[in-house]
Amino acid sequence: MAAGRVSSALNPITYVIANLGILLILWLGARAANGGLIASGEIIALVNYMTQTLLALIMLANLIVQFTRAIASARRLVVLLDIEPAVNGPAPGLEDAGAAPGGWLAFENVDLAYTPGRNAITGVSFSAEKGQTIGVIGGTGSGKSTLASLLLRFYDVTGGRILLNGRDLRAYEPQALRGMVGYVPQAVKLFSGTIRSNLTLGCQNAGDEELWQALRTAQGEEFVRRLPQGLDSPVEEGGKNFSGGQRQRLTIARALASRPELLILDDASSALDFATDAALRRALRLQGGGMTVMMISQRASTIKNADLILVMDDGRLAAKGTHEELLRICPMYRELCVSQKLAGAESAPERQVESL
Repeated sequence: MAAGRVSSALNPITYVIANLGILLILWLGARAANGGLIASGEIIALVNYMTQTLLALIMLANLIVQFTRAIASARRLVVLLDIEPAVNGPAPGLEDAGAAPGGWLAFENVDLAYTPGRNAITGVSFSAEKGQTIGVIGGTGSGKSTLASLLLRFYDVTGGRILLNGRDLRAYEPQALRGMVGYVPQAVKLFSGTIRSNLTLGCQNAGDEELWQALRTAQGEEFVRRLPQGLDSPVEEGGKNFSGGQRQRLTIARALASRPELLILDDASSALDFATDAALRRALRLQGGGMTVMMISQRASTIKNADLILVMDDGRLAAKGTHEELLRICPMYRELCVSQKLAGAESAPERQVESL
């Protein structure tokens, strides 16, 4: 507000002062010229000098405004840099838990509130074995991406607990945990450099064969092979020299190149056509290696073959099960499948959903 007030006042004040000076020169100069004290050319020269001074004062005024804004921005940056992360190490007092009941990954009555008293997710419970595929589906704002944020320890649970490999997630060092998890966000992030430099961000020692394997699984090998420089092809800032689908495939390959134990795809195939999406899911299933995959998607076709499907609704787990089970017991899931014209959804019998 202070910078705005200064900037709104400086230029008008500068113009008023300079133009009053010109008027004064013309008034006094005319009287002096009439008395024969000076020549008219000298008056014009003084006016020109005053105009040049005016331009210099305007530049000075703009500089003052810029400095005022810079000072305000610097103060804000200092405040931001002084903030201590809420999650910066293992939570005190937590010891390793026993084996996760019923799975390698388990959510036990998990709550999360971004602001006190208002839960983003409430009472979420499920478990999955290592190597399984977990599908997550639901409407906008239902809490799907919040599950991914919890698994990466961007936030800690405010109720319940999450177990990964029999250990409470809060007992992990954040960096060690994120080394186990590959994450592909909704908004694709590529950095200026080369395809190789982008793919090796999570694994600096990855060789060419590992990078090509990651691209093969992500369905990106074909278009990278066609590039003259292959893995060393340039990537502009944000990946502007690639299409949306190509950027998504490169981002998926980057996550796969680090060989994560848990891969989270947060609506990561939204820019892919249905054939490429199906090929990606098939490749992830065939890759093996014990990698657990969590696929968050708006498309029922993307997650229908998952070993476990979670249906989220307004921050709660509305139902869980396989595709066939959910068609029978969950009207919400069935409606999603019917609206997306998924084969077999219309003929599935309906049964009252069980409370979870």
